[in-house]
Amino acid sequence: MRVGTRQDKLCSNISTTEGRQLSWVNEIRYLGVAIVRSVKFKCAVDQAKKSFYHAANSIFAKVGRLASEEVVVELLKCKCSPVLLYVLEVCNLNKSTLQSVEFTLNRFFMKLFKTSNMEIVTYCQEFFWT
Repeated sequence: MRVGTRQDKLCSNISTTEGRQLSWVNEIRYLGVAIVRSVKFKCAVDQAKKSFYHAANSIFAKVGRLASEEVVVELLKCKCSPVLLYVLEVCNLNKSTLQSVEFTLNRFFMKLFKTSNMEIVTYCQEFFWT
């Protein structure tokens, strides 16, 4: 994989000492962060969002409506948000990627509070997340 202005140019194959060919890829994962082939250093958050949804839905499936919203949000903050926010610490994200991450959190709050009204979601996030 290449990053930079020549990222889309063909490269000669790289061989190991055993004679194996290394293939050129468009994305690599290093320490849980997906780095994407691009002109600038860029990280993908798709896998992090998928892992967040998996963790959040697992908590929601076990606890569901039996626990209070405070308990569910605390579990989300402690167990699920690090999965999503790990990528944010490493990469300099553009506006659309940040909006995508924000949407991921908003969707969980919409599910938890059974609403699609963003004013209610924003209020709940301010009340519970701080």
